Amino acid sequence: MPRQTHQDASETELAFCPRSQVRRSAKNASYERASIYQLIDDLKTAHLGFVENGEPRVIPITCWRVDDDLYIHTGNKGRLAKHLQSGQLVVLSFAECSEWVMSKSAYHHSANYRSAVLYCHAETVTDEAEFDAAFRVLINQLEDGRWDAVRPPNRQERKATVLVRLPMNEGAFKARTGGPNEEPEDLSLPVWHGTMPAR
Repeated sequence: MPRQTHQDASETELAFCPRSQVRRSAKNASYERASIYQLIDDLKTAHLGFVENGEPRVIPITCWRVDDDLYIHTGNKGRLAKHLQSGQLVVLSFAECSEWVMSKSAYHHSANYRSAVLYCHAETVTDEAEFDAAFRVLINQLEDGRWDAVRPPNRQERKATVLVRLPMNEGAFKARTGGPNEEPEDLSLPVWHGTMPAR
């Protein structure tokens, strides 16, 4: 049974409950869909977590967004496909580090980043039109108009592929920007401080 959330999902925000509410550095948190959606669209890669036989599993996986839903594809009859098709809860984590924050003290070194964690239940896509429409979005995001130039999936490829839709209803976004937070007594130390690119 889905956990009751402290806030119902809305058009602009995701719902959250104790498992998804950000507590550490809560001032950096947001539940706004726009920030989460932009991160997903930029990365198209998540770490997918689930429990199998009482043990945690985390798998890096390609995923993409169509409106308020995520899509993931995997091989038919594999363990991931079976877990997703069971409808059990999964968690998806997205993260991007853009800058290292260099401080005059070891303690205040940090990172500027964007991150999101979503809690979802997968729904198997069985409709052929939705199957094609979802992959069309991904391929055209990689290169505009590419779907119309490539060969569409054939019957054998469709049979080998499980596509699932994950409605985005619960989760949180967290980000940091800016320079280091320094202690007043450290400002006179003769060491450079500021930000530098993470890549």
